[in-house]
Amino acid sequence: MKTSTQQSGTSGRNRFAFGFGTIGRDMVYALISMYLIYYLTDVINLPASTLWWVAAIILIARIYDALNDPVMGFIVDNTRTRWGKFKPWIAIGSVLSALFTVLLFADFGLSGEAFIGVFAFLYLMWGMSYTANDISYWSMLPALSTNQKEREKIGAFARICANIGLFFVVAGIVPITAALGNVPPPDMANIAPVAEGLTASTGSLQSGYFIFAVIVALIMVAGQCVTLFGVRETQAPSRQSTPLRELLSVIIKNDQLLFTAIAMSLFMIGYTTTTAFGLYFFKYAYGNEGMYPIFALILGVSQLAALAVFPLFSKRFERAKLFTAAIVLIVAGYLIFFFAPTDTMLFIGTAGILIFIGQSFVQLLMLMFLADSVDYGHWKLGRRNDSITFSLQPFINKMGGAIASGVVSAVVIIAGITEAQSAADVTPEGLLLLKVAMLVFPMLCIIASYAIYRKKYIIDSKFYSKIQAELRERGEIKDEAQS
Repeated sequence: MKTSTQQSGTSGRNRFAFGFGTIGRDMVYALISMYLIYYLTDVINLPASTLWWVAAIILIARIYDALNDPVMGFIVDNTRTRWGKFKPWIAIGSVLSALFTVLLFADFGLSGEAFIGVFAFLYLMWGMSYTANDISYWSMLPALSTNQKEREKIGAFARICANIGLFFVVAGIVPITAALGNVPPPDMANIAPVAEGLTASTGSLQSGYFIFAVIVALIMVAGQCVTLFGVRETQAPSRQSTPLRELLSVIIKNDQLLFTAIAMSLFMIGYTTTTAFGLYFFKYAYGNEGMYPIFALILGVSQLAALAVFPLFSKRFERAKLFTAAIVLIVAGYLIFFFAPTDTMLFIGTAGILIFIGQSFVQLLMLMFLADSVDYGHWKLGRRNDSITFSLQPFINKMGGAIASGVVSAVVIIAGITEAQSAADVTPEGLLLLKVAMLVFPMLCIIASYAIYRKKYIIDSKFYSKIQAELRERGEIKDEAQS
């Protein structure tokens, strides 16, 4: 039996090792999901004829990869090795997705059909590799603790680390790639290069993006090594196997998982669409691309602060109240953003802070909803399907990203942004289309997400305690003090 000191040590170790591992993961994901399209349109300047093919490839590949996520969850759940079922796939996925990230930004000197073919292969392989890592990584969370509050602490620290990685990319993408490529940042020519020693061997923004991709890929692999060698699972993995024919029923019969997945999907479609438009907004609507990293840095600090104080709020308020408050902040932020003048940062910055503080709470709460639905499914169906359950998170993120990429690609082409050099080249109608797609459409998706959650999600703290008590009575889980 473990003492309370040993339990505390294990919890602290898991919290650090699990959280630290996600810094590089989210750097890689942010680079691909938020800036690959921008790289293709504004850095290597793909012609519209090729860009339509690329947009279609990204949409199809993400949908295909998303549909395969539950299959990957099935594979992980049925994996039996001396290292457990999670860690082998975390290792394989991290190395391969890091490799394909670098290759997506490599210059092979191709164009036309050859470029389209190679891009399609690399993007599909990146998606499958990242899926293997993402599903196994997040599905390990319920195995690290059965205590709701401890899960919240682990999840909150992991989201803090993830957002550090994400906002490093968001805030650094413009000045760092410019410095690495020996190109003055837009409207930031007075800022000294952040990597002066590297600029002599490069000479274009394209090479700057490539070096940046190498850096974030290496950080991802290093962080994942911390997780692989640092975490200790407190709950032994289930020895029950899930037949492939029952894969779909595991999701459908777990009604709390199903409704959480639907609500998360709508939320991520809205959130991802907004963030994917960010750099375009500052370049073509605000008229100063150089302000984007400053804006992103402010939002990043706000979001990290919100995640840091989340455990304090969770002690005083039920999750339903926190979720409602977060949605109110997000909707208020969208309304202010839409009607704000585009020549001042005061209203835009305020709106962004409201949106991202609310988003950080929602993102963490939904992660907890998924974790609790693992226990709910175990209680209701008699089988613990950690990885199949958490396979829905990357499925949701990819579907949201696929739709967001489709929306962004279509809007920038239809609005004439792909042929514009500056804000002056975009028509008022084009800018209005950009704002509607970036703000109104996402807000409606997020409101619909909240309506589904409020009507269908029933796992509150009282019900969760009942689930845990009955599982212990059935001998299907054990106290962490006994693990």
